[in-house]
Amino acid sequence: MLSDGTKVTAPEFLRRAARKLKRLQQALARKQRGSQNRKKAVVKVARAHARVADTRRDWQHKLSTQIIRENQAVYVEDLCVTGLCRTRLAKSVHDAGWAAFTGMLEYKTARYGRTFCRADRFFPSTRMCSACGRVNEKMALNVRTWDCPCGSHHDRDINAARNIRAAGQADLNARGAHVRPGLVPAARNEAGTRPDAARSTRSVEGISVR
Repeated sequence: MLSDGTKVTAPEFLRRAARKLKRLQQALARKQRGSQNRKKAVVKVARAHARVADTRRDWQHKLSTQIIRENQAVYVEDLCVTGLCRTRLAKSVHDAGWAAFTGMLEYKTARYGRTFCRADRFFPSTRMCSACGRVNEKMALNVRTWDCPCGSHHDRDINAARNIRAAGQADLNARGAHVRPGLVPAARNEAGTRPDAARSTRSVEGISVR
């Protein structure tokens, strides 16, 4: 969920491949230990899991690069992934690969000269009203929309994204950063000009540009 209201649905690569993985695991279990057929079955299972991981990693790279290129600063919530993996959401959390995705965002912001910040995991992003700042009572996970006494109606995810952005900006400004970030030169592979274009001489409105 982005602060502008854009929702990115995770493709759930592991769930989509669950039927094939189950069939391969069953075939592996029927093989005799120490046999050549069992070794072949082990390789097939490993390849299927590697294919899922590679597909997820490719999708994460594309999405993280898009986010970095379109924004000067990125703020994320520091979720307790280990704790979530002990709940009924464990499979979904593992399939989303949140820790790997935020790690990509962090090192790509450093590479492209952007700003990266993590909101504290105890920050009440979903319960705080992004309009008035009131912190409401805890809500169950199945509550996706709620109304604040100030009259604001919130989508839980969009409200959380806005609060995380505000918290990240406040933390950045408190550490002495400028409210409006300065211009950051684009990376070489982001520039759209050809290498020989810089060496050419063109005339723009009577001014010679080199």
